[in-house]
Amino acid sequence: MAIRLYQFAISHYSEKVRWALDFKGLSYQAVNLLPGQHVATIRKVTRSKHTSVPVLDHDGEIVQGSAAILDYLDASFPDQPLIPPDPDLQNQVLAWQQRLDDAAGPAVRTYCYHYLLQRPKAVIPMLTAGTPFYNRFLLGLLFSKVDETMRNWMKINAKTAESARQTIDHLLTELAEVYQRQPYLVGDRFSRADLTAAALLAPIFQPPQYPVPWPRPARLPAELRTQLADWETRSEGLVRLYHDHR
Repeated sequence: MAIRLYQFAISHYSEKVRWALDFKGLSYQAVNLLPGQHVATIRKVTRSKHTSVPVLDHDGEIVQGSAAILDYLDASFPDQPLIPPDPDLQNQVLAWQQRLDDAAGPAVRTYCYHYLLQRPKAVIPMLTAGTPFYNRFLLGLLFSKVDETMRNWMKINAKTAESARQTIDHLLTELAEVYQRQPYLVGDRFSRADLTAAALLAPIFQPPQYPVPWPRPARLPAELRTQLADWETRSEGLVRLYHDHR
């Protein structure tokens, strides 16, 4: 059995899949790609015009997108399931996953990149994590173009960053209230609802299990540093999930 995961190390959607693979005890090869240069590789693997990561290759079976990959892993490797057998609980888990994929994922990406792109020396090691060392130099030379492209592609600006901040703030408050009442979002065991919440919001609390070199706080813009500190208490339930299950 051969499993390859085509990913960006920095991607929190890729982190969802890494966590699921590790949780199920599956061996896999991570193929770390450089944003932008990944397009040709992903098109070759998927034979599709869609170039998003993560992409899973399991003995030639290609699955693209974190939610689809989690479906595939639970179906193909039922040990250590990430979804409960009860249909009502399944629906609750999938509803949380969909909501977090649609809201938390884009909001965290928009908010964090708005500030991190202002600090090339901090963000370049994260964007190039797991790739050949020379990519740091290449990205440094091209960074102004990378900055412009990422902001245009993901619609990142001061206005969208503020909207994203509010979304994150509301989600963290809601999640903190749930985790104060109960250990898991749905039912009595860890599920992909919890995994999705913790993985997609991980850049907010920067767990050591995440395979990128998080910048030292002093290297972050003051506004981002202050906001992350404000969110620290509300992230405690997510930090616990990393500690207990990652």
